[in-house]
Order: sequence, then C-alpha cells, then structure tokens
Amino acid sequence: MPRPRTAVAFAAALALAGAAAAHSGSDTHKVNGSIHVGSGEHAGDLTTVSGSIHVADGAEAGRARTVNGDIEVGAHASVGALQTVNGGIAVGADAKVATTVGTVNGDIRLEHGADVVGRASTVNGSIRLEAAHVGGGLATVEGDVTIGADSRVEGGLLVEKPTRSSSGEEHKPRIVVGPRAVVDGTLEFRREVE
Repeated sequence: MPRPRTAVAFAAALALAGAAAAHSGSDTHKVNGSIHVGSGEHAGDLTTVSGSIHVADGAEAGRARTVNGDIEVGAHASVGALQTVNGGIAVGADAKVATTVGTVNGDIRLEHGADVVGRASTVNGSIRLEAAHVGGGLATVEGDVTIGADSRVEGGLLVEKPTRSSSGEEHKPRIVVGPRAVVDGTLEFRREVE
C-alpha cells in the first residue's frame, strides 16, 4: 500500500484533474465491462470497474477512470484525464491529455509526440516516455522511469520513499534520461535509485 501522504496527494491530483476535464459527449459508466470509443467519436467521461477503456485514433473523451483495467488512448486522440487502479495506461502518438495521467499498480507509456499537460504519476509501475512531453512533472514510488530520447518533462521528477517495511531486498527504481531528453525542474529522490 502507498504511504498515506502519497495516497492523499494522488487522490487530490485526481480530484483536481476531474474538475478540470471538459467534454461534449455523453458519459458512459459500466461495471464488469470494457468501454470503447470509436475513431473520430466524441464521448464524455468514461468510468468502469473490472474493465478496460479504449479511446481509438482521433477520438475525443473527457476523463477516463477504471479499477482493474487498462486504458489505451489512440494516436491523435484527445482526453481530459486518465486514472486507473490495477491497470496500465498507454497514450498513442501525438495524443493529448488535458490534465493528468495516474495509476496505482500499473505502467504508463507515452508514445512519440504524446502530450500530457499535467503530471504523470504511478505508485507501483514504470513510466516510459518516447519523444513525449509531460508538463506537470513525473512521480513514482516503486517504478522505473525512462525519459526516452527527445522527450521533455517540465516540473521535475519525484521518487517518493515507500511507506511499508520490506522483508526482503527492496527494488531500487532505475532512472534513465535518454539522449536529447530534457527534465526542467528538480530531480528529487527520497529513496535510493539507480
């Protein structure tokens, strides 16, 4: 489990992201099912439990939230915010996220030209940027971070200290900043990293 401080900060960021998201389509809510937004479609907020969310190439949606599912955003798509617990997030080439991207137990992958206006954060998953942009910084507790070639991060990088005691060898997050990548802001490591 994440530290209470980390969990509270994560929840607060998600609440702010939700308040900032704007959309023009109707909202979709499901339990035990996936949500698909087709190419070129406009949707509102997308929420599901035990299902994945897929926003196809060129589609638009408000915020997308799921528990026990992945979120995939296609190339040139536009969304408000992305949040999952127990799932990964993949943002396609040249897609735009108007606020934040966050996951608790899952990886975040931003493809070439993807643009996240706010923060990208995970507790127990890796973050990987491939020539992507993040405007509000990166944050993790347990995950590796790869800021690939030609990526740009504004707002720095924070690696939080885990709250639980480890009965064995702790994983040290591996931080990689690739060629021509830029991290504008503080690199703050509250635990040992590689």
